[in-house]
Amino acid sequence: MAARAIGSGTISFGLVNIPVKLYAAAESAAQISFHQLHDKCKSRIKQQLWCPVDEEIVSRDHLVKGYEFARDQYVLFTAEELKALEEASTKAMEITEFVPLSSVDPLYFENGWYLGPDKGADRPYKLLAQALEQAQHAAIAKYSTRGREELVLIRPREGALVMQTLRYADELRPVSEVPIGAGEVKPAELQLAKQFIDQLSTETFDAGKYEDTYRKKLQSVIDAKIAGEPVSIAPAEPPRTQVIDLMEALKASLARRGATPATEAAPSGEAAPAPAMAERKPPKRAPAQAAQPAAAKKRSKR
Repeated sequence: MAARAIGSGTISFGLVNIPVKLYAAAESAAQISFHQLHDKCKSRIKQQLWCPVDEEIVSRDHLVKGYEFARDQYVLFTAEELKALEEASTKAMEITEFVPLSSVDPLYFENGWYLGPDKGADRPYKLLAQALEQAQHAAIAKYSTRGREELVLIRPREGALVMQTLRYADELRPVSEVPIGAGEVKPAELQLAKQFIDQLSTETFDAGKYEDTYRKKLQSVIDAKIAGEPVSIAPAEPPRTQVIDLMEALKASLARRGATPATEAAPSGEAAPAPAMAERKPPKRAPAQAAQPAAAKKRSKR
């Protein structure tokens, strides 16, 4: 079944314009959701809007939107004004720069959308996708929609283009606000940690290897309840005890994967020795008899 477009826009770089359509990249239907019910009659409840000043229920046709510029003081906007502002915003995605994809911290990523070419835009669309793929770069642009100017990143993926909305810099808290502490990492501990990383390393990330086990377990319980079967939910595993000896915990982690620690613990303050390398055999030397003529020839030149 072909995807259904949920929006449109135009990518522009230089004098090249590419009309595109937006497609949802994620499946929200995969999530399991619950409804709130009245425990007495098991019917679905409805939420009501309540005004605490007039102490009455407010219907939606009596709602207006306002911006609070001071405590309990609002400037009002009509639906027509908000609609006019939204229509005045452009849907153009003018590329301002190209950056290496690896230089963008994933912390800036928000939502992702697939971009597909609109009518007559196949060639320039593929041109941009292939050029970004070969250059290993992404495009940075701005895209105005739904009353907000989005900062977006456009990147290639399997011959197509993906638009990733980005957070602005002032929307991220500085990492300096996170208390780190003054713990000291010993060289031997760091070496074992790197060895453990090597044991679990793969060349590429394959999301197909993973599944939402909680959703799968929840679905099985739902199916059992629908069928009227008894439900038994096993308790969660108790939390692991706190790590006391970091070196021993790292060695045990490697041992569970059948690996031998590449080094033993080094004395405090000393660098850990390098991992043992395979002993190299010395190069084969020519027989002594074969070297004698060369030596005699050398003496004859003197």
